[in-house]
Amino acid sequence: MKAVVITRFGGPEVLEIQNVPQPKPGPEEVLVRVHGSALNRADLLQRIGRYAAPAGAAENIPGLEFAGEVVELGANAQRWHKGDRVMGIIGGGAHAEFVATHQDALDPVPANLEWSAAGAIPEVFITAYDALRQAEFKPGENVLIHAVGSGVGLAATQLVRALGGHAFGTSRTPDKIERAKEFGLESGFGVPQPSSLTELAAFATDVTEGGFDVVLDLNGGPYFAASLEVMALKGRIILIGGVAGSKTAIDLYQILGKRLHIIGTVLRARSLEEKIAITAAFAREVVPLLESGSIQPVIDSVYPLEKIQSAHRRLESNETFGKVVLTIS
Repeated sequence: MKAVVITRFGGPEVLEIQNVPQPKPGPEEVLVRVHGSALNRADLLQRIGRYAAPAGAAENIPGLEFAGEVVELGANAQRWHKGDRVMGIIGGGAHAEFVATHQDALDPVPANLEWSAAGAIPEVFITAYDALRQAEFKPGENVLIHAVGSGVGLAATQLVRALGGHAFGTSRTPDKIERAKEFGLESGFGVPQPSSLTELAAFATDVTEGGFDVVLDLNGGPYFAASLEVMALKGRIILIGGVAGSKTAIDLYQILGKRLHIIGTVLRARSLEEKIAITAAFAREVVPLLESGSIQPVIDSVYPLEKIQSAHRRLESNETFGKVVLTIS
């Protein structure tokens, strides 16, 4: 089969389309012909040697999400049938024509979605949904989403609105804030420079009474420190990423005084059992929202698999709004 291969660590030029052995499904697995996938920051980090694939995942084939059709069943796999439309997350290897995965780590693809749209769903929507679950988000709460124009940010914005909450967000680009309002963002705060975060507290005062109940922090660094100042009593910060830095200075008394909960989360390295559990919950609570059109994937651009280098350059530009999608015939 054809697959994207990281030939060495470096820039997009190290990516090649090569013929590699097609995976074989284990007893509880199914083989999926991939029609749509998407890029994530983890793919960029893996390419430059800063994010190794977890044990058991493809080491040199990137890709954390996929959508496609079941083409082969393992000896004990009975949940799906050949031809079923499915999607899911995987530890690596999704930027290829086929993937093998556990039958219970798959969700159905709604009939109203094309492959390019379906391929843009699993990683960002499952990440956002799982973060809101860990935050014990409730209808009526105010949620601040850092990097609101990202794939996870836009998924979280839509989920907060669909589940009865109020979504607010930050972005370095005012245009992304305006565009995010189409997807449920009530108001946003521009952060052209990290120093602008000193004004985040004033923004919180303008749009909430008492601060944000939940913060989904995809940036880390100075954003994490600034978030402490804008939290409501018993607020919850879910740290999802650290693209703005892995270190920052904080005032511990802000955490103590407000009785805050700080939770770090990552999907890729979780056990199969944990991934199956969140996949099942996602099928119950989020897939129906996709079927009804209440939420939808936001696509920045679409590239064929053969243009993988261009796709990486697009995501690295930081100009994206939504997902960079790969189509695979």
